[in-house]
Amino acid sequence: MHFTFATAITTLPFFVAATPQRVNQAGTAIALSKRSSLVNSGKSINFEVLNSHLASIRAKIFRGFDNFEKNTGASHPSAVKGARKLASGGLPLNPFHAGQDSYLWFSTISIGTPPLTYTVVFDTGSSDFVLPGIDCDYTCHGHVRYNPASSSTSVNLGQPFDLEYESDESAFGQQHTDNVTIVGLTATGQTMNVASHYSGGLRIERFPADGLLGMAFASIAEYNARPVFQTLVAQGQIDKPVFAFGLRASGAELYLGGTNPDMYTGDFTYAQVSEDGYWKVNINSIVGDGQTLLMDVACAIDTGTTLIHGRLEDVAVLYEAIGGTPVPGHDGFYAFSCNAVPSVSFIFGGTSFPIPTVTFNMGPTPDEPSYCVGVIVVSDVPHWILGTVFLSNVYTAFDVGNLRVGFATLA
Repeated sequence: MHFTFATAITTLPFFVAATPQRVNQAGTAIALSKRSSLVNSGKSINFEVLNSHLASIRAKIFRGFDNFEKNTGASHPSAVKGARKLASGGLPLNPFHAGQDSYLWFSTISIGTPPLTYTVVFDTGSSDFVLPGIDCDYTCHGHVRYNPASSSTSVNLGQPFDLEYESDESAFGQQHTDNVTIVGLTATGQTMNVASHYSGGLRIERFPADGLLGMAFASIAEYNARPVFQTLVAQGQIDKPVFAFGLRASGAELYLGGTNPDMYTGDFTYAQVSEDGYWKVNINSIVGDGQTLLMDVACAIDTGTTLIHGRLEDVAVLYEAIGGTPVPGHDGFYAFSCNAVPSVSFIFGGTSFPIPTVTFNMGPTPDEPSYCVGVIVVSDVPHWILGTVFLSNVYTAFDVGNLRVGFATLA
């Protein structure tokens, strides 16, 4: 079965936002690995890498807005609300190398007939599935490349693609279909973007996985292509249209077909998806050092983003209340005394989900080691984005069937 945004909303009206509920479902777990590279070898902040990461995230969001308009003929609601473009079962998730900061989570899948193995990042902030092709130029050096001629089930769709990942940098190539298998679950005839050129952000020195597997909705994908998980649901490969991430320091996993009760405790608190395209929900409030500072904040839940991105005005209000000051020479970043790390929590449905101080503190600034940089940064994207620095402290369920996101205490 295939769930569209409108169908799920109209046929399942009895689900309400932020409803606590215990869910036990059968499914398949996928182990995940983590790459961490936001700090220098001396543990001070690497602003060059951070700024590159911010640029790639904004490009991803605006690319989704563009694809939504191409696919639907209408502007995405968030783009209308003030976005602006500048001129310019369990599968383990594995870390690229040890480190405090969650950057990219990835694992292995297989593609083709006979099947060959590739590593991919699972990204709930995008919908396209991108892999390097056999004819990719030097930009794909070090990655395992997909060769359509080596698979009897590969089909060239004759559709070019061009996906912007950073300002003025794109991955481009041709769309194909092939069979994609994740821990025994096969999406037959899955659309893939097979690249003949990778953007800088996807090259091996910055992106350890071979490809990127989007887990948002088709309306923001190139040519409205159905994402892999929705294909698995539509083809009856999964009993429950739910996937969940447990991004804990040891034993991280992506769970397909439900939630893994061994990974969380207590009940889920659910927030309803508010717009088609992204896993976008509303935060009831944001609390800093015990004060309610912001109310009814729209945000996207994004496993492909590391930090927490907020609107300029919101972030300024937050840091002013908790003792943060702008980092000189680094627009959008705020610092505070390393000896007085503030406490920040996000409230969903009356349940508080705090960011541990060890997570909120990214590390000292290179120029003033007594001041540390916070994980909440300024973005010109029109909604907030909660990345893995938040998600690594909760268990998160993405319910495709009921269009909601659930949060529970990570076990």
